[in-house]
Amino acid sequence: MIHFLLFIIYVSFISLGLPDGLLGSAWPSMYPEFEVPVSFMGIVSMTISAGTIISSLQSDKLTKKFGTGPVTAVSVAMTAGALLGFSLSDSFPMLVLFAVPYGLGAGGVDAALNNYVALHYESRHMSWLHCMWGVGAIAGPYAMGFALTGGLGWQGGYRIIFTFQLILSAILFATLHIWKKNKNTTAAASDIAPPKAMPLRDVLKIPGVVHVLLLFLCYCALEAVCMLWASSYMVLHNGISPEKAASFASLFFIGLTGGRALNGFLSYKLSDTDLIRIGCSLIGIGVAVMLLPLGEGVTLAGLIITGLGCAPIYPCIIHSTPALFGEERSQAIIGVQMASAYTGACLMPPLYGLLSQYISPALFPYFIGIFLLLMLIMHPLLIKITSDLS
Repeated sequence: MIHFLLFIIYVSFISLGLPDGLLGSAWPSMYPEFEVPVSFMGIVSMTISAGTIISSLQSDKLTKKFGTGPVTAVSVAMTAGALLGFSLSDSFPMLVLFAVPYGLGAGGVDAALNNYVALHYESRHMSWLHCMWGVGAIAGPYAMGFALTGGLGWQGGYRIIFTFQLILSAILFATLHIWKKNKNTTAAASDIAPPKAMPLRDVLKIPGVVHVLLLFLCYCALEAVCMLWASSYMVLHNGISPEKAASFASLFFIGLTGGRALNGFLSYKLSDTDLIRIGCSLIGIGVAVMLLPLGEGVTLAGLIITGLGCAPIYPCIIHSTPALFGEERSQAIIGVQMASAYTGACLMPPLYGLLSQYISPALFPYFIGIFLLLMLIMHPLLIKITSDLS
C-alpha cells in the first residue's frame, strides 16, 4: 500500500510539471493573437506565481487541517480547470484571470507533497519525484509543438494537457482512502509536525532560514527564466521558427529530467550538499556554452547542460530541509521556501522580458548567470550556519 501511495505521488508530480512548459513554448504564437507586446508573458507568469505564493504560505495550515491527499486532489482539479480556461480565453485579461487558479493549484501540490516525501522517503525518491515533474514538463512543450504543427493552435495544446490533468484529478479523488488508511503509519503519516501551524515571523527567526529562502529564490528565478524565455530567446536571437523553438525548448527539460533520474542513483554515494555543488558547476558550464557565438546547435547544447545542472538543486534543497532545521518545523519552512521560490519565478521572468524587449534578447545567458553567482554565495553560508548550530 505504501508503494502504491508513492506511485500516486509520482503521478501527481507528472501532473504538476505538465503545464509548466506550456506558456513559454506557446507564447511566440499567443502574443500576436492577443495583440500584446512579447514582454506581457511576464504579467501572466507573475499572476501564476502570485497564486503559488499564497497557497504555499497556507500549506502548513491546510495540510494539518485536511491532510496531504485532499489538498493534492483539490489542487490538481483547480489546475485542470485553469488549463481549460486558458484554452477558451479570447482576450489577454481573460488569460490573466485563469492564471489565478492555475497558481493556487500548483502551489498547493508543490508544498504539500515536497514535505511529505522529505519526511518519509530517502533522497533518491525526492530526486525521482522531481524527475517525474520533468517528465511532465517535457511532455508539455512537445504537446504544444504537436498542436501547433498539427493545426490545432495553442488552444489545442492547452486542451490536450487539460484532458490529462482531468484524468489524474479523477484518479487522485478515487484513491483518497489510501491516504486515510496510511494516516497513522510511520511511513505515511502526513501530520508528523505539531498540530498548530507555525507563524511566518517565527519561521523567519530560525537561523539559516533567510539564507535558504534566498538560495531558493535565486534557483527558481534561474529555472523560470529558462523555462519561460528559452523558446522566445531562440526565436528572437537565433532566428528559429516558433514551431521549431517550441519543441527545442523541451531540451532544457530533457537535461533537467535526465539529470534528476541520474541524481537519484548518485544520492546513494553523494550527499545533498555535494550534489548541489555539482549542479551549480554544470549550470556555469551551460551558461558559458550559450555565450559562444557558434549557432543554434551550441545554444541547444548549452540549454541541455544548464538543465542537467539544475537537476539536483531543487530536490536536494527540499530533502535536506528536515535534516537542517528539524522535522517538526519542515512543513512550515518548506511552505515558505515554496513562496520564496515562486517570488523569484514571479518577478524575474518579467524583468528579463523587459530587458529583452528594450535592450536585447541576447542578455539571456548573462541574466541567468547572475542568479548562479548568488547561489554560489548563499549555499556555503547556509551550510556553515546550520552546521554551527548542530
